[in-house]
Amino acid sequence: MRTSIEDRWAAVLWIDYLLAALAVGIHVLVIRSTGSSDWLSWIDSSQRTDLYAAAAGVVSAIGGLSTIAVSLYTAANGERLRAVRAQHHEELRRSWRSLIQSTALCCLLLLISLSLDREKDPLSCRFVFEYAMVFAALRFMRLIWLFDHMMQVSDADLVGDDQAAVPVRDPDWLRRRQRAPR
Repeated sequence: MRTSIEDRWAAVLWIDYLLAALAVGIHVLVIRSTGSSDWLSWIDSSQRTDLYAAAAGVVSAIGGLSTIAVSLYTAANGERLRAVRAQHHEELRRSWRSLIQSTALCCLLLLISLSLDREKDPLSCRFVFEYAMVFAALRFMRLIWLFDHMMQVSDADLVGDDQAAVPVRDPDWLRRRQRAPR
Protein backbone atom coordinates (compact mmCIF):
# COMPACT_ATOMS: atom_id res chain seq x y z
CA MET A 1 0.00 0.00 0.00
CA ARG A 2 2.75 2.47 0.99
CA THR A 3 4.68 1.71 -2.20
CA SER A 4 1.57 2.25 -4.28
CA ILE A 5 0.95 5.64 -2.66
CA GLU A 6 4.60 6.61 -3.17
CA ASP A 7 4.45 5.58 -6.82
CA ARG A 8 1.32 7.63 -7.40
CA TRP A 9 2.82 10.63 -5.60
CA ALA A 10 6.01 10.29 -7.64
CA ALA A 11 4.08 10.16 -10.90
CA VAL A 12 1.83 13.16 -10.23
CA LEU A 13 4.06 16.22 -9.96
CA TRP A 14 1.19 18.74 -10.01
CA ILE A 15 -0.19 17.44 -6.71
CA ASP A 16 2.32 19.59 -4.82
CA TYR A 17 0.75 22.75 -6.24
CA LEU A 18 -2.67 21.59 -5.13
CA LEU A 19 -1.56 20.49 -1.65
CA ALA A 20 0.20 23.80 -1.03
CA ALA A 21 -2.89 25.75 -2.16
CA LEU A 22 -5.09 23.57 0.03
CA ALA A 23 -2.87 24.12 3.09
CA VAL A 24 -2.79 27.90 2.62
CA GLY A 25 -6.51 27.98 1.81
CA ILE A 26 -7.31 26.17 5.04
CA HIS A 27 -5.09 28.60 6.95
CA VAL A 28 -6.83 31.60 5.36
CA LEU A 29 -10.21 30.06 6.18
CA VAL A 30 -9.17 29.59 9.83
CA ILE A 31 -7.95 33.20 9.98
CA ARG A 32 -11.11 34.59 8.41
CA SER A 33 -13.48 32.51 10.55
CA THR A 34 -11.70 32.78 13.91
CA GLY A 35 -9.78 36.03 13.59
CA SER A 36 -6.67 34.33 14.96
CA SER A 37 -3.67 32.26 13.81
CA ASP A 38 -2.40 34.92 11.37
CA TRP A 39 1.13 34.64 12.70
CA LEU A 40 2.71 36.78 9.97
CA SER A 41 0.50 39.73 10.82
CA TRP A 42 1.87 39.69 14.35
CA ILE A 43 5.23 40.99 13.16
CA ASP A 44 5.82 44.32 11.47
CA SER A 45 6.52 44.75 7.79
CA SER A 46 10.30 45.12 8.14
CA GLN A 47 10.51 41.81 9.99
CA ARG A 48 8.34 40.11 7.37
CA THR A 49 10.48 41.41 4.52
CA ASP A 50 13.60 40.20 6.33
CA LEU A 51 11.94 36.81 6.66
CA TYR A 52 11.02 36.76 2.96
CA ALA A 53 14.58 37.63 1.96
CA ALA A 54 16.07 34.99 4.27
CA ALA A 55 13.65 32.38 2.95
CA ALA A 56 14.56 33.25 -0.65
CA GLY A 57 18.23 32.73 0.23
CA VAL A 58 17.57 29.37 1.87
CA VAL A 59 15.38 28.14 -1.00
CA SER A 60 18.04 29.25 -3.50
CA ALA A 61 20.77 27.45 -1.57
CA ILE A 62 18.76 24.25 -1.42
CA GLY A 63 17.98 24.63 -5.11
CA GLY A 64 21.70 24.88 -5.78
CA LEU A 65 22.28 21.72 -3.79
CA SER A 66 19.63 19.97 -5.85
CA THR A 67 21.62 20.70 -9.01
CA ILE A 68 24.61 19.09 -7.33
CA ALA A 69 22.41 16.07 -6.63
CA VAL A 70 21.55 15.89 -10.33
CA SER A 71 25.26 16.04 -11.15
CA LEU A 72 26.01 13.19 -8.75
CA TYR A 73 23.16 11.19 -10.21
CA THR A 74 24.35 11.64 -13.78
CA ALA A 75 27.95 10.80 -12.82
CA ALA A 76 27.06 7.46 -11.20
CA ASN A 77 27.60 4.61 -13.61
CA GLY A 78 26.57 1.29 -12.05
CA GLU A 79 24.69 -1.39 -13.94
CA ARG A 80 21.46 -1.05 -11.98
CA LEU A 81 21.48 2.74 -12.18
CA ARG A 82 22.09 2.63 -15.94
CA ALA A 83 19.13 0.24 -16.26
CA VAL A 84 16.87 2.53 -14.22
CA ARG A 85 17.93 5.55 -16.27
CA ALA A 86 17.42 3.64 -19.53
CA GLN A 87 13.94 2.44 -18.56
CA HIS A 88 12.71 5.63 -16.89
CA HIS A 89 14.79 8.40 -18.45
CA GLU A 90 11.77 10.49 -19.41
CA GLU A 91 10.15 10.35 -15.95
CA LEU A 92 13.44 11.02 -14.18
CA ARG A 93 14.27 13.97 -16.40
CA ARG A 94 10.77 15.37 -15.88
CA SER A 95 11.10 15.00 -12.10
CA TRP A 96 14.56 16.58 -11.88
CA ARG A 97 13.52 19.42 -14.18
CA SER A 98 10.38 20.00 -12.15
CA LEU A 99 12.34 20.16 -8.92
CA ILE A 100 14.74 22.75 -10.28
CA GLN A 101 11.92 24.79 -11.86
CA SER A 102 9.99 24.78 -8.60
CA THR A 103 12.99 26.28 -6.83
CA ALA A 104 12.91 29.17 -9.29
CA LEU A 105 9.14 29.56 -8.86
CA CYS A 106 9.45 29.64 -5.06
CA CYS A 107 12.19 32.27 -5.24
CA LEU A 108 10.04 34.35 -7.60
CA LEU A 109 7.05 34.13 -5.24
CA LEU A 110 9.25 35.07 -2.29
CA LEU A 111 10.64 38.08 -4.16
CA ILE A 112 7.11 39.13 -5.10
CA SER A 113 6.16 38.93 -1.42
CA LEU A 114 9.23 40.93 -0.53
CA SER A 115 8.46 43.68 -3.04
CA LEU A 116 4.72 43.97 -2.31
CA ASP A 117 4.63 43.74 1.48
CA ARG A 118 3.66 46.99 3.19
CA GLU A 119 2.63 47.94 6.66
CA LYS A 120 -0.65 46.18 7.54
CA ASP A 121 -0.12 44.07 4.35
CA PRO A 122 -3.15 45.36 2.39
CA LEU A 123 -2.46 42.94 -0.48
CA SER A 124 -2.17 39.91 1.82
CA CYS A 125 1.09 38.98 0.12
CA ARG A 126 2.09 37.12 3.27
CA PHE A 127 -0.11 34.32 1.95
CA VAL A 128 1.99 34.23 -1.23
CA PHE A 129 4.96 33.71 1.10
CA GLU A 130 3.12 30.94 2.94
CA TYR A 131 2.24 29.23 -0.34
CA ALA A 132 5.85 29.43 -1.53
CA MET A 133 7.13 27.94 1.72
CA VAL A 134 4.61 25.08 1.81
CA PHE A 135 5.24 24.35 -1.86
CA ALA A 136 9.02 24.46 -1.32
CA ALA A 137 8.71 22.06 1.62
CA LEU A 138 6.71 19.61 -0.49
CA ARG A 139 9.17 19.82 -3.35
CA PHE A 140 12.15 19.39 -1.06
CA MET A 141 10.53 16.25 0.37
CA ARG A 142 10.19 15.04 -3.22
CA LEU A 143 13.83 15.91 -3.91
CA ILE A 144 15.02 13.97 -0.87
CA TRP A 145 12.79 11.02 -1.75
CA LEU A 146 14.03 10.88 -5.35
CA PHE A 147 17.68 11.38 -4.42
CA ASP A 148 17.45 8.69 -1.72
CA HIS A 149 15.95 6.16 -4.11
CA MET A 150 18.55 6.87 -6.77
CA MET A 151 21.33 6.55 -4.22
CA GLN A 152 19.90 3.21 -3.02
CA VAL A 153 20.24 1.91 -6.56
CA SER A 154 23.70 3.41 -6.92
CA ASP A 155 24.85 2.01 -3.56
CA ALA A 156 23.66 -1.46 -4.52
CA ASP A 157 25.93 -1.23 -7.57
CA LEU A 158 28.89 -0.02 -5.52
CA VAL A 159 28.82 -2.84 -3.00
CA GLY A 160 28.03 -5.42 -5.66
CA ASP A 161 25.23 -6.82 -3.53
CA ASP A 162 23.26 -9.25 -5.63
CA GLN A 163 20.56 -9.28 -2.95
CA ALA A 164 20.02 -5.52 -3.26
CA ALA A 165 17.56 -4.97 -6.01
CA VAL A 166 16.13 -1.89 -7.57
CA PRO A 167 13.63 -0.35 -5.11
CA VAL A 168 10.22 -1.99 -5.28
CA ARG A 169 7.53 -0.13 -7.13
CA ASP A 170 4.00 -0.73 -8.27
CA PRO A 171 4.36 -2.80 -11.47
CA ASP A 172 1.45 -0.97 -13.09
CA TRP A 173 2.99 2.45 -12.49
CA LEU A 174 4.75 2.72 -15.84
CA ARG A 175 1.66 1.54 -17.75
CA ARG A 176 -0.53 4.12 -15.96
CA ARG A 177 2.08 6.79 -16.62
CA GLN A 178 2.16 6.01 -20.34
CA ARG A 179 -1.66 6.20 -20.57
CA ALA A 180 -1.86 9.46 -18.63
CA PRO A 181 -2.68 12.55 -20.72
CA ARG A 182 0.22 14.94 -21.12
